[in-house]
Amino acid sequence: MQFDSEEYTSNALWFVAGAAVGATLALLFAPTSGRVTRRKIRHVARKGGIALERTGQDLMDKSKDLYEKGRGLADEAAELFDRGKKLVEG
Repeated sequence: MQFDSEEYTSNALWFVAGAAVGATLALLFAPTSGRVTRRKIRHVARKGGIALERTGQDLMDKSKDLYEKGRGLADEAAELFDRGKKLVEG
């Protein structure tokens, strides 16, 4: 199975957005005072922000790994090309 970073990012963002909307709606319809509701919304928003930050960091780490692998492959290809060129030139 191949890792598709765009799909992963899209799914992660939709999940976080859905969770935030669901939690906010649940809190708004809960029978609590405005002060308590606002405090709960802030708490949920902070947790969502932390989750989003972690997802972003994971994506950055995976992107760096893919970049390094791609760079290594490009370097290998350039080296093979140079060797082939030297063989052909004699």
